[in-house]
Amino acid sequence: MSYIELLGTIFYLWSVWLISKREILTWAVGIVSVLLYMALFYQIRLYSDALEQVYYLFVSVYGWWRWSTPQPDTGKVLDVRYCPHRKFLLTAVVTIVVAIALGTVMSRVHLLLPTIFQQPASYPYLDAITTVMSFTAMGLMAQKCIESWYYWIIVDIIGIGLYYAKEVKFISLLYVILLFMAINGLISWRKAAKMRKA
Repeated sequence: MSYIELLGTIFYLWSVWLISKREILTWAVGIVSVLLYMALFYQIRLYSDALEQVYYLFVSVYGWWRWSTPQPDTGKVLDVRYCPHRKFLLTAVVTIVVAIALGTVMSRVHLLLPTIFQQPASYPYLDAITTVMSFTAMGLMAQKCIESWYYWIIVDIIGIGLYYAKEVKFISLLYVILLFMAINGLISWRKAAKMRKA
C-alpha cells in the first residue's frame, strides 16, 4: 500500500462519515481525498476513476456552496429530501446510457489517445459503470437527495470486486467499509427526512 492510497483512504472515510452526519466539513475533507485518489487511479490505469476525481472536485465545491447557501424561498439551508420520482427515473436512464457510452470509449482509449493512455484500460465497462453512477450519486448528494445512497451502495458492491481483481486490496476493503457506511447513511438520512415531516 502506498502513502497516497493510505492518506486518500483516511480522508475519504472521514468525508463519508461527515456526510452521513450531514456536516458541511465533508466537502473540504473530500477535496483532499479527491486529489490523492486522482494520482493513485492514474498510476494503476483505472482511467475512468482518475477522470471521475476531476468531477468530484467540481461537485465538492458546488456541494459546499449548496449546503451552506440559504434557500431563496425558505431562507433556510438545504435539508435532506427525496428526489421526485420522475426526476429519479430520468436520472437512472441517463446514467445507464452514459455508462455504456463511456465504457465503449474507455475500451478503446489506448487506441484513440496512445500518448496519454499507453496501455488498455482495465475492466472498462465496470469502471465506467461505477464512474457514472458515482457522478450521479455525488450530484444527488450535493442536492441532499436520499436516493444518492442507493447509488453509493451499488457502486460499493461493484467496487469491492473490481479493486480486489486489480489487487489494490486495501481499497477493496475500503469499499466493504464504505458499503456499511452507505447503508448507515441511508438509514440516517431517511430518519432525518421522517423527523422533518413529523
